[in-house]
Amino acid sequence: MSWTRRLLVVLAALAVALLAAPAAQAHEERPVTLPDGTGSVPVYRTGEPDLLVCKSDRADFERRISGFPDGLRARNLRLFDRCLRSGYRHLQQAVDAVGRPGMNIAILPGLYEEEPSLPKPAGECTRLKAPNSQLGYQILSYAQQTQCPHNQNLVAILGKKNLQIEGTGAERTDVVIDAKYQKLNAIRADGSHGIYFKNFTAQRTTFNSLYVLAQDGFVIDSVLTRWNDEYGFLTFASDHGLYKNCESYGNGDSGIYPGSASDINDGYGYEVPRYSIEITGCRSHHNMVGYSGTAGDSVYVHDNEFDHNMGGASMDSAFPGHPGLPQNHARFERNLIHDNNADYYPYVADGTCAKPPADRGYEDGVVCPQISMPPGSGIITAGGNWNLYENNWIYGQQRAAFFLTAVPAFIRGESALSKQTDTSHHNRYAGNHLGTDKAGNSRPNRTDVFWDGQGEGNCWQSDTGPSSPRTLPTCGSERGAVSGRTDRLVGEPVKLAQLLVCADYNVQARRLPAGCDWYGARGIERIEVQVTLAIAVVLALVGGVLWWRRLRGSGLATAVTVLGAIGLGLDVAGSTTGPASTYVPALALLLTGVWWTGIGLVLRGDRPWLGWTTVVLGALTLLDALDKAVFMIPWIPLSPAWLRGLLGVIWVVWAVVAAARHTERGVPGEQGASQEGPAPDAGVHAPGAPATALAPAPEGDAS
Repeated sequence: MSWTRRLLVVLAALAVALLAAPAAQAHEERPVTLPDGTGSVPVYRTGEPDLLVCKSDRADFERRISGFPDGLRARNLRLFDRCLRSGYRHLQQAVDAVGRPGMNIAILPGLYEEEPSLPKPAGECTRLKAPNSQLGYQILSYAQQTQCPHNQNLVAILGKKNLQIEGTGAERTDVVIDAKYQKLNAIRADGSHGIYFKNFTAQRTTFNSLYVLAQDGFVIDSVLTRWNDEYGFLTFASDHGLYKNCESYGNGDSGIYPGSASDINDGYGYEVPRYSIEITGCRSHHNMVGYSGTAGDSVYVHDNEFDHNMGGASMDSAFPGHPGLPQNHARFERNLIHDNNADYYPYVADGTCAKPPADRGYEDGVVCPQISMPPGSGIITAGGNWNLYENNWIYGQQRAAFFLTAVPAFIRGESALSKQTDTSHHNRYAGNHLGTDKAGNSRPNRTDVFWDGQGEGNCWQSDTGPSSPRTLPTCGSERGAVSGRTDRLVGEPVKLAQLLVCADYNVQARRLPAGCDWYGARGIERIEVQVTLAIAVVLALVGGVLWWRRLRGSGLATAVTVLGAIGLGLDVAGSTTGPASTYVPALALLLTGVWWTGIGLVLRGDRPWLGWTTVVLGALTLLDALDKAVFMIPWIPLSPAWLRGLLGVIWVVWAVVAAARHTERGVPGEQGASQEGPAPDAGVHAPGAPATALAPAPEGDAS
């Protein structure tokens, strides 16, 4: 039965997680503080640019603009002539020439490989003293970035205020900034408050195409990023930010990553004064995940499309070193989140991702997933609070539309006991269009909700389809109103175990957890199926021997033992279906609970303590079935699965001892009371007396 599986696997997985999880990193950066919030979202400036960037090949330039509308083509020709006279051939040269706040740089159509920035570090820049990240790059201070701006960056924008950089092409692909997999970042804007990026492409890095760090005020407008080891857009520890009309694809982590957005709403409920970052009109596709944000706090995400990734969107509290943890107050509205069923793990398994980045085939569709991610998921929240998911279209996911789990605080490096259950609270999923596209066509998700059960105040809309658990707390019409509210300190043990086991993934070591269906395990290959089958065999043997030695004379015991055997078989069958069906596992629990309750009643007369313990175990199993399939039982800090798991271990040992003891079987179910018991003088055994004097056979029992 599954309680033993849950206990044993949880203990093992927790031990692994306690040792390994705090070392995991998604993004490592120098210590930074969040902005003070006095800035503002910059406004696009029209007019003539202050500085121009272009290449000098006129024939190539005229070919690139030949299809432009007449007015735009004429403007580019005019700017090109000016650029040849007084402009720059590389974007970094123009950035270095910025001498005051509020300047505009225009980049004319062309391919910019920034050749002066590409060489490896030389001189003092090869001897910087700085800690190394787990991915091997140095975590440089701001002063070191200023000293050696091209150790890691193709283009470094450091401390430039209110700078606007815009491509002048008809499409964002007319201006391409290409790092050729020789730099961590194509463009890094660090401490450059008020920066505005518009209308170009950045690509092919070993980390990020466009990186915005520690800024109060930025706009990313009509920019494309693609083919990076980690992120397309990474904005970190920033406030007053706006992404609009952007696109990103081919990234090993996420296309859009507003990590550690300014934590301005900590302490508020659902109603907040403002959001620190807004993301709208963007499309992120064919990445590991479309959108992600460790400590993605106070982010307003609306009217975007996240599709054909492994996961549509995720936010989490699972990685240390990010200001603003635990994650809180993301708001998702009117987004299209669909068909996120890509599976890129085979590229890790076959060694493709072990090749140098330039040889992996990113431009041909290869993606190398950097962290563990359940393919086929719509919105994943791994340890977040006060998030709103309303009026989104979420369809065509082969795993789950919504995926909610808690993350203990030790995962992010906090050991205080009071914080260990501080995530997965007050997440509201309401008014979404599940399993239906905008045209009204049916596009079901395999499961609408996967929830580990932990947290307070979480709720879902009433029209969810298949979900695990089958019944969920329901959102009221007003935010904060919840019907069937629960408040559990720990999630379901089997789900927690599966999540922790599946998280043992490392792309650099080519380590894909065996037995996890995220990485391709099917049927008997899955660890939960293997363990369920093994436990079912053990319970069948223990229960069978117990019945044969002590209970076979009872009709009630025989009947409920048959039901228990059916329940064990259904438990194995249910473990193969995954979270899409909770009725088969619940029926297995029901039959197993009836078995334990029945044999407990029979055992009372013969062995009252074991009998009553078995009855209690049966009652807990029946409560677990009720909890999973009918309604989640309120007012309890732990699900019945935890209690029956702990009691189940005791029962197995006890039942084995009871079945193995050399005594004669009783038939209490037939005769109303046990006729087995010690002789009145059992405590005084005369030498040479027959052993049977200690345990006389019941009347009529000749065995």
